[in-house]
Amino acid sequence: MRKIADAAAEFLACKRIAVTGVSRNPSGHGANVVHKRLKDRGYDVFAVNPNATEIDGDPCYPDISSIPDGVDAVVVATRAELAEHAVKECAALGIQHVWLHRSFGPGSVSTAATEYGRAHDITVIDGGCPLMYPPASDPAHRVMRWVGGVSGARPKRV
Repeated sequence: MRKIADAAAEFLACKRIAVTGVSRNPSGHGANVVHKRLKDRGYDVFAVNPNATEIDGDPCYPDISSIPDGVDAVVVATRAELAEHAVKECAALGIQHVWLHRSFGPGSVSTAATEYGRAHDITVIDGGCPLMYPPASDPAHRVMRWVGGVSGARPKRV
């Protein structure tokens, strides 16, 4: 097991990142916030939603495998019951970095998804948010990182 800060740094060193679960109605939706922030920080970020063709003026893909030239990492920000399918797709595509998004509440964390990913040599961060860590972080997310660590809402090791 590694410290989450180390796994987060490795994840955020990837430059092509897909975000699953973006919404056509972006107001306050976590996946959309992650998508926009990563884009603003200079990442090549790709929205994934099978029910949309465009998110905030960017193309939206029906699944991870539809993204041209692939990605290096995936933020899963769907309902937890959909997370295992996303992780299986990542394994099939050879993607080695997956973040199951969760701030408070269940989020996208799924024991089955975590176990499947780790059994297939994927580094799975099972909780928290990539925006809690530099270079994607902001003051509000850093506070959320601290609160999540104290409350147990985010893992300390992965």
